[in-house]
Amino acid sequence: MAKEQSGGAKPDRAAFDDVFCGLLPRLYRRAVMFSGSRQLAEDAVHEAYLKLAGRPERLLAHPEPYAYAFSALLSVVRDSYRRERRQVLIEDVETHAAVRASESGGAHGTAFVDGAWDGGLERRQGEWEAVRLLSRLSARQAGVVILVDLDGYTIDEAAKIMRVHRGTAARHRTRALDSLRSMLVAARSAPEPEEGKAS
Repeated sequence: MAKEQSGGAKPDRAAFDDVFCGLLPRLYRRAVMFSGSRQLAEDAVHEAYLKLAGRPERLLAHPEPYAYAFSALLSVVRDSYRRERRQVLIEDVETHAAVRASESGGAHGTAFVDGAWDGGLERRQGEWEAVRLLSRLSARQAGVVILVDLDGYTIDEAAKIMRVHRGTAARHRTRALDSLRSMLVAARSAPEPEEGKAS
């Protein structure tokens, strides 16, 4: 009987690995939005993998594996946020932009400026701005904004994925959007540096 169970566990594990590997690019992108750093995102996805690998049949049986994996990822990010609450937040994304570009060998994308390809710079800047803004929100607020506004889930679906009441998810999203709006207004009203000065 033990042989039957172990024989059944290997195909489950292989199927689990296949499904999880298919979700990796999307999970990594979302984890970067939560954490603001590629290293922290990789750690969070790895922790989520370990958390889900304990019971691979649950991911495989779930009607929407991405939602289940995202829920585990959100839980991991929230737990690490609570553990590291007293640590100093990472510096602004702008200070890391040069390092990120050199690490990746340049930005990739399909942004065009005046009909010419800009090397993906505009797309990359947009991603960094989104990461910078989302990193200033709580994990739950960022999670509901990612699910509803970036991934296209409804509030009801996002609440189910995050395992909270619909009203709680809606409240988190409303507060997150209000915070994002106030950040953008503050950024627009900040004085612009003088263009005539050279550094």
